[in-house]
Amino acid sequence: MSSRTFTVSGMTCGHCATSVTEELTELPGVTDVQVSVDSGRVSVTSEQELSREAATAAITEAGYTITDWPSAN
Repeated sequence: MSSRTFTVSGMTCGHCATSVTEELTELPGVTDVQVSVDSGRVSVTSEQELSREAATAAITEAGYTITDWPSAN
């Protein structure tokens, strides 16, 4: 299992969090998504390392932007 936490801008409500969660859970191997609208932090657990490209595509599809992608731990 792999975990990745990053920041998404533009989320303001529960609907935003749901949209982000739905798009990310469609990615292969993703098993859990936790979204904090207040902080903009999104944590994803997956069976393999989540690529920035895949996450960016999913977040863009939901209508938002990744603003911080910290190095993997």
